[in-house]
Amino acid sequence: MVQRKIKRCCIDVNEHVFKPVAIPFKELETQLLTKEEVTVLYYADYFGLKQVEAAKKMGISQSSCSRDLRIARKKIATALFENQAIKFDSEPELDKKKEVIL
Repeated sequence: MVQRKIKRCCIDVNEHVFKPVAIPFKELETQLLTKEEVTVLYYADYFGLKQVEAAKKMGISQSSCSRDLRIARKKIATALFENQAIKFDSEPELDKKKEVIL
């Protein structure tokens, strides 16, 4: 059976990086957040949408939304408490014409 790839509606983060002050980037470990993880954080934590609502806006299932949110929160907590950088990944294979709909 061929696994189909679902195109998700994600925000564009342009590979931004957040890091602790006064520590050179090359000396830091990095937590990489995917566009899906950033987008689900944006909807669920920034706008306060329920997972079902965020999933609908992204075009994914609620379980995928829940998994992405759990992974993103874990990566951010790890970066904060272990003095790591947070890098936002931009994935070129996703359809960049899709926009965030609020």
